[in-house]
Amino acid sequence: MAKTLAQLNAQIAELQKKVDAVKAKEAVGVIARIKEAIAHYGLTAADLGLSGPAAKAVKAIGAPGQVVARKTRKKAVKKPGGVIRYRDEAGHAWTGHGKRPGWFLAALESGKTAQDLEVK
Repeated sequence: MAKTLAQLNAQIAELQKKVDAVKAKEAVGVIARIKEAIAHYGLTAADLGLSGPAAKAVKAIGAPGQVVARKTRKKAVKKPGGVIRYRDEAGHAWTGHGKRPGWFLAALESGKTAQDLEVK
C-alpha cells in the first residue's frame, strides 16, 4: 500500500523530533568538553576567533577568577568639517559658524567686507 503525502510528512516530522533529541543529548557532552578545554588552556575569545556575543560567552565560561576576554573601546569617528564660506588670500578659511577667527576680524578692520571674503 502506497503512503500518502500527509503520512510521509508526519513520518518526517516524527523522525526530525528524534534527530533533535539525540543532537541535544550529544551537545551537552560536547559543551562540557569545550568548557573544560577553554578553562584548562586559558583560551580567550580572540584565540578562538570569536567576537560580539560569542566572545561574552567565552568570558563567562573561563576559569574562576580568570579574565578571559577584554572589552575594547571604539575609536571616535571625527566629524567632517563644514562647508567653507570665507577665505582670504593667505589661505585662511572659515565656515561662518562659531567665533570669528582673528584673520577674519583683521580683514574686516583693514576695510574688507564679509562679501569680499566669501567663497564664490
